[in-house]
Amino acid sequence: MERLVNRFLDYVSFDTQSSEDCDDCPSSPKQLVFARHLADQLEELGLDDVVMDDMGYIYATLPSNVPAEVPTIGFISHYDTSPDCSGADIKPRIVSNYDGGDIVLSEEDGIVSSPKLFPEMLDHVGEDLIVTDGHTLLGADDKAGIAEIVEAMVYLMEHPEIPHGRIRVAFNPDEEIGRGAHQFDVEKFGAEWAYTMDGSEVGELEYENFNAASATVLVRGRNVHPGYAKGKMLNAASIATAFAQAMPPAEVPEQTEGYEGFYHLTSIKATVEDATLSYIIRDHDRQRFEDRKLFMQQLVEQFSERYGEGVISVDIRDSYYNMKQQLEGKEHVIEIARRAIEEAGMECKVLPIRGGTDGAQLSFRGLPCPNIFAGGLNFHGRHEFVPVQSMQKAMQTVVNICRITAE
Repeated sequence: MERLVNRFLDYVSFDTQSSEDCDDCPSSPKQLVFARHLADQLEELGLDDVVMDDMGYIYATLPSNVPAEVPTIGFISHYDTSPDCSGADIKPRIVSNYDGGDIVLSEEDGIVSSPKLFPEMLDHVGEDLIVTDGHTLLGADDKAGIAEIVEAMVYLMEHPEIPHGRIRVAFNPDEEIGRGAHQFDVEKFGAEWAYTMDGSEVGELEYENFNAASATVLVRGRNVHPGYAKGKMLNAASIATAFAQAMPPAEVPEQTEGYEGFYHLTSIKATVEDATLSYIIRDHDRQRFEDRKLFMQQLVEQFSERYGEGVISVDIRDSYYNMKQQLEGKEHVIEIARRAIEEAGMECKVLPIRGGTDGAQLSFRGLPCPNIFAGGLNFHGRHEFVPVQSMQKAMQTVVNICRITAE
């Protein structure tokens, strides 16, 4: 467990924040610094076929140790951290034997993680929590997943008595900005199925995610001197505000949970002359997802009738789909993971992902890829933490999956 923790602390010492403002891959050069470090480490540890391409995608192999023909499986994690919070100069510390009270992250700035605000902390009383200093995120999303996969491979090499087939591992940039799977070489990876280690709470197994689309609503106004504007002005800012208010008020992220879908207004930029509203559309059910897109198109048509042709338009683009349909007929992929979690001493919690995952895109590219917990909580912010014991359970789950597949 100490080696697993040290590996994680080494990984989070690298700033790997991705950037939505750059179209390059990776989106930030600093990601390549960590990628090179990780690739070198995999070679030093003795994995085979270690390859890092120009875009920072890393692939490696743990050879089979059984004579029988066993399916090649894989494990995948991303190494970029979210643009939502700084990932530079992370100063983690370990709160040993957490007592259930408030954790002061920065006494000087009054930054406190409290179970009153984050009740999930109470599920980890008595455990050892790795926390931030209150000024950065932690990076458990998803460097905890990387540490768990790497440590599991080392454990299997140290314990040749545990049977396993050929195991492929891969680590990629830019997941946090939705591009992690874009340049992933599925053919080179060569696995029959894989698992992303990118979930949250201990015991979680996820194979249902949102169908997702982005929508950009453009409003073209007409600016006229306000003293002489009657019958002439079209105020794009006012029209944009009216459009936002016409959207279903209860179908937003802050009022939905579980399988409930939503429309999320992520930004609005407006003047009298021009306005842009950016939305994301989400639903687990494919038909409801299509209905949501249709509703927005129809609302734009209604506004066009009210304000005139060409005043308002919408561009809707699908982002990814629910991986569940790609796993139909491949239930063994899920059942192996379920059994592996239970044999590591946990209750398997099957939950829908209220978001996306590289595994969703990879599943639609022919690589069935459910998502397994990595153990971190409160991702993308200064209150992020990961229990050491959860990381150990995740590592054990990886080892179990390899063994059960061989069996």
